[in-house]
Amino acid sequence: MGGAGAEDSDPGAEPGNTDSSGAEPGETDPGGRNWRRTAIKLLQWALAVGAFWYVARGVDWAATTAELVTLSPLVVVGILAITVLEFGSRFSMWYALLNGREPTPLATTARIDLVIKFINHVIPSKASGHSVAPLVLRYYTDVDWTEAVSISGLNTGLYAALYGLTALAGLAVFATRLGSGWLLVILLSTGIYLVAGALVLLAGRRMDVAGRLASRLGGLLSRVPKVGDRLEGVAGALPTFTADSASVFRRLSTKPSVVVPYALGWAGNLMIFPALRVWLLLTALGGEFSPAILLPVVLVMAYSVTVLPLTPGGVGVAEASATAVFVSLGVAPELAPVVILVDRTFGVYLPAVIGWLPAANVDLADILARRDEG
Repeated sequence: MGGAGAEDSDPGAEPGNTDSSGAEPGETDPGGRNWRRTAIKLLQWALAVGAFWYVARGVDWAATTAELVTLSPLVVVGILAITVLEFGSRFSMWYALLNGREPTPLATTARIDLVIKFINHVIPSKASGHSVAPLVLRYYTDVDWTEAVSISGLNTGLYAALYGLTALAGLAVFATRLGSGWLLVILLSTGIYLVAGALVLLAGRRMDVAGRLASRLGGLLSRVPKVGDRLEGVAGALPTFTADSASVFRRLSTKPSVVVPYALGWAGNLMIFPALRVWLLLTALGGEFSPAILLPVVLVMAYSVTVLPLTPGGVGVAEASATAVFVSLGVAPELAPVVILVDRTFGVYLPAVIGWLPAANVDLADILARRDEG
């Protein structure tokens, strides 16, 4: 199941870091470590199931299913067309970055995006998924490690900065209408996006300053009750730049022909097309959101919790967060969960499932092992 680049070793992984049992140097109980990982995964999936229950508990699913089945064909076609355009936007993000280096087929960038999307639902959080991007790039293209790290880092930095700024704008408008619990969670996730984006973009230009800030950030996050260790892991998943990769990063990040198309693709993928899909479905079911023009910002804000390593890929908690936000902002409680679940199905779970197809031809075990070694 290998492919180009699958046999290369991670330059960030030093030989001798593990023995044949997989234990780290000085670790005498690899079995205990595996047990803890399994327990954490089970806890995460239990949390995901509980979050789905929270979302679904107030919905009359028999009546809702009947309404969905009788939707106008024009609405169904509209949702499908919007989803196709959304896929094009998501593929255009990697297309913009890779073509800043040399011409790369859209089909290749689509495979890269879909495989990373699939991996995001195998390991705990979006930040962890981004940490395997250099390996996926190496698998599908001829970029060297310097270029792979710089391109992946630029993707992480731009993605996080755009997400954080957009979510912050949503909080500035709607904070007073949100419940205190969800407000704190969204503030935390928005802050992580902003800090992560700033650190990565800064690291591409000033590695020394970014290194000191990252160290302090990891220590600060580790003190957060209950999830401190997991949040510290998110900080540790940020890309580490060498001098050469930082040089490539600086060159790409100053190209308008790279940054502008990326930002437009990001906006289409995470704001414009999801908002159109939600608005179309909500209107068809007899609901409304006012003002509709702010739906793109609200969705980014509501889904920001996916950066927290609470469940794999944010499964469950994203739906719970978005449902709570929509109800707080006036959407009918019986409609909010339905439109959010449909939106997440088409915008998140469908590309993740499709991503299994190219991922089936990739040695994922090898990729994930290299991530853990790096």
